[in-house]
Amino acid sequence: MTAASTTADEILACARGLIIAGGYNGFSYADIADAVGIRKPSIHHHFPTKAELVQKLVAQYRKDAAAGLAHLAREAPDPATQLRRYTGYWAACIKDGSAPFCVCALLATELPVLPEQVAAEVRAHFRSLSAWLKSALERGQKDGSLTLTETPRAEAELFMATVHGAMLSARAYGEPKMFATITNPLIDRLCGR
Repeated sequence: MTAASTTADEILACARGLIIAGGYNGFSYADIADAVGIRKPSIHHHFPTKAELVQKLVAQYRKDAAAGLAHLAREAPDPATQLRRYTGYWAACIKDGSAPFCVCALLATELPVLPEQVAAEVRAHFRSLSAWLKSALERGQKDGSLTLTETPRAEAELFMATVHGAMLSARAYGEPKMFATITNPLIDRLCGR
């Protein structure tokens, strides 16, 4: 890794933490410069505008999420286990504070004020996650491991909304266990329990 890419990676990591803490408008290049220990012109060298910075961050987030979902599919071929591991991933991230909130879920709350290039990346994340969930739910319905009360598409949207809502509740209550309290009954219902 070159020094330039290391600096860019540090900037992206810092921006991610600042977005999780306060949203798109909750940070500036001055905040990143202070945290990373560089000057603002150095940030502009890598990311000329804040919109370009956050677009790159979300694009990388989407790439990492896709890789994570692909890994999960390889490691746990049955849909019920995939859904449990997906929520388990978030439960662990919320508990240890490493990723207490999905960056795209947080940015989605700001869609009306986001630059279009950032909003497009956020929407693409939701479409991709929804498609993965729909596929898992369809496979589970087909093999009999999951019981759906709605169409796979509707169940995927419900699942996604429940997971993101559970993140919000865990944050609002300051209780990481709240996430599992909300998501476990959803998975139990899907598994016919």
